[in-house]
Amino acid sequence: MHHDTTVVLHNRREQERRPRSSALALEASSDARELRPAASQTRCLIGGEHALPWNMATGRYTHAVVSRIPLSLRTRGEIDLELARRQHEAYVRLLRELGLDVIELPPDESLPECVFVEDTAVICNGIALIARPGAPHREKEVETIRVVLKKELDLPIIEIQDPNAKLDGGDVLFTGQEFFVGLSEWTNEGGARAVASAFPEYPCTPIKIPSPRKLKSYVTMGGPCLLCVGAGKECQEVLKRMEREATYSYQTITLPEDEAANVLYLNGTLVHRSEGEIPKSYQVFCDKIDSRRSLEITELAKTSCGLTSSCLLVRRLRICRNL
Repeated sequence: MHHDTTVVLHNRREQERRPRSSALALEASSDARELRPAASQTRCLIGGEHALPWNMATGRYTHAVVSRIPLSLRTRGEIDLELARRQHEAYVRLLRELGLDVIELPPDESLPECVFVEDTAVICNGIALIARPGAPHREKEVETIRVVLKKELDLPIIEIQDPNAKLDGGDVLFTGQEFFVGLSEWTNEGGARAVASAFPEYPCTPIKIPSPRKLKSYVTMGGPCLLCVGAGKECQEVLKRMEREATYSYQTITLPEDEAANVLYLNGTLVHRSEGEIPKSYQVFCDKIDSRRSLEITELAKTSCGLTSSCLLVRRLRICRNL
């Protein structure tokens, strides 16, 4: 069968965890199936005695890092700035209501896109891989987040060594079992290698993205082993590529509006967009999801993936110092 992805980064989980110095190998995607567990071993259900062991830290967070909106965001499109700020304030309130300590950074007028902090780092198991934005004008955003993660949250920091690598956090999806990295305008194979190197205990698979959008515009996690994906052609193409190359299997919720696919799953609650933005998908969420909240993000969504873009989520046990 023809595979759309050109490479697969294999960091398959072994009986004993490999050291972080393990060499990375790029292999042709035609080899990928030989390295996966049999389908009967990978079926992942929501609950029940046959479900795969879900990484219990996944979807459970203690802190969020956000940035307030600068006036300069207006230069990135036709955005109602006052409405955007009200929507962002509601977003931050909801994060706090869901049990997160929120570190709120001041706006930086020299960085119009600083509100979209997701792109600056990939955080998993208490380790932060510092991203390397595909857009060079966003590099200063990374410098700010590096300081916050290291000095305020005491997270171990990993830097990308490949000078040619590009990596945006919006292209990285962690399922609790494995990583998918979108190969897009902002992220390349060097960036995918960096994710695989930083987190060698998890499989890491690059997925080619069909248009100038990021992976999380097409698919996100809606719960343990549950993918939320749009019904549109491009969303379904991305899903098929993921299904072909995945180490594990997942349930999916297919949503009538593609923009509904970007959701936040944290601390047992699914956060999705408002009924006015996604009326058909809103009903799907009502029918299928018990613990959920909705938010309106019409303005910030004009220049981002959606709900995931405006926060970095962190699970941390020690007390965070105040900024």
